[in-house]
Amino acid sequence: MLALTRADIMRTFSMKDAIEAVKLAFSMYSSGKSIVPLRTNINVPPAHGQSLFMPAYCEDMNSLGIKIVSIFPENAEKNKITVPATMILLDASTGEVCCLLDGTYLTQLRTGAATGVACDILARKDAKIGALIGTGGQASAQLEAMLTSRPLEVLKIAGLNYNKTIAFAESMRKLYGHVGTKIIAVEHPNEAVIGADIITVVTSSKIPVFDGSLVKKGALINGVGSYTPSMQEIDEVAVCTSSSIFVDSMEAIFAEAGDLLIPIEKGLIGKEKISGEIGEVLSGKLKGRNSEDDIIIFKTVGIAIQDIITADAIYKRACSLGIGNKFDF
Repeated sequence: MLALTRADIMRTFSMKDAIEAVKLAFSMYSSGKSIVPLRTNINVPPAHGQSLFMPAYCEDMNSLGIKIVSIFPENAEKNKITVPATMILLDASTGEVCCLLDGTYLTQLRTGAATGVACDILARKDAKIGALIGTGGQASAQLEAMLTSRPLEVLKIAGLNYNKTIAFAESMRKLYGHVGTKIIAVEHPNEAVIGADIITVVTSSKIPVFDGSLVKKGALINGVGSYTPSMQEIDEVAVCTSSSIFVDSMEAIFAEAGDLLIPIEKGLIGKEKISGEIGEVLSGKLKGRNSEDDIIIFKTVGIAIQDIITADAIYKRACSLGIGNKFDF
């Protein structure tokens, strides 16, 4: 059995690699070549937390596994990670565990990669200005994915706390200054949204975090943060006026995505407003962008096929490079 830490994965797999892996995952999912049950969510009231269990299997890729990810906000007071996760990869021919991976970093990587896929196939080719709303644990990978997919000239960042936003922007400049993108902090999400060609929202908000009427024609909005029916970070005006809405999984979206469920429940849009899955765009079954003026939304709640295919690719690469720690029970 192999164990791969965050550092091991970073040495093994780039964001560009992850984007390609997630493209494959979305294509396999939408073509019906995977088994992906809806995640099991177990509430843990004494700790005000919840644990999610996300299994998947893809026969064509011989990939099998389960990710266990928890959301325990009070961990912050204990100086512990608030979203700890572990990926368990199995040998699909024997059912034996073959690899344990740092699921926290894997989640950041594959979630960022989902945005990277959307930017690659749905954003305007001439996109120059980006907006990132949210400065939490997922934000860095989201920023990296945006920069990997498009040569942005400016990327504006907004968060709940302006001082934290300033510090986050500075840390991102140190990491990605070599790319040449001007990374700046702004006080309010609306400042970030104005003029942006790509808007990525990665928050845990239960109310919309920006004014949808400010979204420019031709923009792509990536809704990443919300993953329950009560969470809503994308403004309803943006949802209603969008030209197309693509999702990672129709089944998961209609079970979990408050960004779309809430306006549907209010009667503002019908289910037919959802154009389809991004995997169908990748396969050519659906067209992504019809016009340069289209406002497109990509809504992802995250599906386990992203984890197992990305983890499997990381595992195989690590084995070929001799990276990781081997151990036996």
